[in-house]
Amino acid sequence: MALVQDPPGPASPRPDPAPAWLDPAAAGTGVGPRPVTDAPNPRDASTVPFGRSAPVLTCVGLRKAFGERVAVDGVGFAIGRGETYGLLGPNGAGKTTTISMVCGTLRRDAGAVEIDGQAMDVGATALKGEIGFVPQDLAIYPDLTARENLDFFGRLYGLAGRVLHDRIDEVLDVVDLADRARERTARYSGGMKRRLNIAIGLLHRPSLLVLDEPTVGVDPQSRNAILSSVETLSAGGMGILYTTHYMEEAERLCDRVGIMDAGRIIAEGTRRELVAVVGGLDHVSLIASGDLEDAADKARELPGVEGATVGDGRIDLLVHEARKLLPRLLDRIADDGVTIRSVEVIEPDLETVFLHLTGKALRD
Repeated sequence: MALVQDPPGPASPRPDPAPAWLDPAAAGTGVGPRPVTDAPNPRDASTVPFGRSAPVLTCVGLRKAFGERVAVDGVGFAIGRGETYGLLGPNGAGKTTTISMVCGTLRRDAGAVEIDGQAMDVGATALKGEIGFVPQDLAIYPDLTARENLDFFGRLYGLAGRVLHDRIDEVLDVVDLADRARERTARYSGGMKRRLNIAIGLLHRPSLLVLDEPTVGVDPQSRNAILSSVETLSAGGMGILYTTHYMEEAERLCDRVGIMDAGRIIAEGTRRELVAVVGGLDHVSLIASGDLEDAADKARELPGVEGATVGDGRIDLLVHEARKLLPRLLDRIADDGVTIRSVEVIEPDLETVFLHLTGKALRD
């Protein structure tokens, strides 16, 4: 498992070619899109040092307290060009506070942030133009069309004329809204509105795109469209900081993941590196009713059970050789008067790692 300070490595393949304007070389950085590798699972590719290109984002020792409560305590990580970095953690872990310091909208108590090698702070107005921030809350005007919204925000970025017109066309293509561009956004679905939100964050061609739970509350079709857009952007060389409460999104998109809990990054690495943390442990999820806390206590006493948590009408367990242990486990729980409605056995994945390290499900 990589240390927090370790730099990210070369990126893995993406399914679709990126628009020419997404190549950082076109923006004057001189760095081309990520190389294609033969890794069978893109998310499993091992990391190596940055090599010729410097990271687009570097954070070191970030700290922020609100009164006596320390929200972020010594957080550090780096993101390379063409890399998607997932920041995962339960509610209250400090993700939003970290993002706010990265984007220069919240003054930090300690630590440093660099964007393209330049120091970021709340007063670094020009440098903030290198960041595209897409918040959870929608920032669009419902009485305007998609094109009118983009025109308005583009002018705030200082764009105008043919340059603005062309960039609006480009970002509409990236988020697959070109055919609905002249429709009032009040008539858009929730997923379409979120895709437009992403388009707004792309207008000024940022070096770093920050996506804070961009798929919350959207339908499966829109979610897939958003994820495909993120893959395209990363393939074009854009650095992406991605937070989500959906572990399957992290599995699909992220080259590396930082797991955050109680204000600290407690583990970081590629999917393969993180899954190695739990070794051969399986994740057993039981949907049940009854005294689940007592049942979990009894389950922990069984040899082979490494951990058990209760939440949302289910018991989640980390166990050795689940298939062999399951009959004894179900008998033990049934003896306590618990009714089992369904049983799911999952081989080690990021969800298993998260549960093992934090003792919580990602949505807690």
